[in-house]
Amino acid sequence: MTFTEQLLGMSPILLALIATLFTWFMTALGSSLVFIFKNMNEKMMNMMLGFASGVMLAASFWSLLQPAIELTDKWYPPVTGFLIGGLFIYAIDKILPHIHKNYMTGLDVEEGIHTSWKRSVLLALSVTLHNIPEGLAVGVAFGALGNTGDPALIGGAISLALGMGVQNFPEGAIVSIPLAREGVSKWKAFNLGQMSGVVEPIAAVLGAWLVISIEPIMPYALAGAAGAMIYVVAEELIPTSKNGSHSDFATIGVMCGFAIMMLLDTALHF
Repeated sequence: MTFTEQLLGMSPILLALIATLFTWFMTALGSSLVFIFKNMNEKMMNMMLGFASGVMLAASFWSLLQPAIELTDKWYPPVTGFLIGGLFIYAIDKILPHIHKNYMTGLDVEEGIHTSWKRSVLLALSVTLHNIPEGLAVGVAFGALGNTGDPALIGGAISLALGMGVQNFPEGAIVSIPLAREGVSKWKAFNLGQMSGVVEPIAAVLGAWLVISIEPIMPYALAGAAGAMIYVVAEELIPTSKNGSHSDFATIGVMCGFAIMMLLDTALHF
């Protein structure tokens, strides 16, 4: 039995869980850098945020939007799903307490429902917010694989999980190292960083289950996951990466992240 046949014989929900346990592990691995480095300079921070943006932008098209378009001969399922995905994250953004950096002033702005939670928790929740669509995206991709049984979708689902894992590594560091610099203990900073990735396996299992249970929503779900990720990139990642005087490093990061994700998406065909 080939590797492809083995994957097709497994539960898509289990595959989604395994894939996002990997992405969670990569978040934890990135967070563990807090035990090695005391600081992260602005150039590196901007480049990492840009890199994450590039990965998510490329994944949104090749792993999600393109399959959604190919699954239907109508224009409205991908377009509707895309917009619903963005609106979903917009609603969560208005409800979930978190800190969002104002890219014009560089100052922290609390968003969501008012709370007395500590700044460290709010910072971790900010990253958790954009891990939700990442987990959903991986889950929906594997759920689509289970519905269609199309071997061509395997490469896209695996490359998506790999891409999310690659960009989760710097995200873990982006949470933990600044927290430690502000006086939070290294162990607590690590825990807050890795916990921001816990939501991904949960969202992935939910996404895969929904697609399998309600097959007609598959093009909507794929496009919705893409819309959710692009909303996060436009609202949070790129504006934050442009803080300070080294915005060109953010742009370089976007280009590198996009190229790597494009390579994964186009090269992984089983």
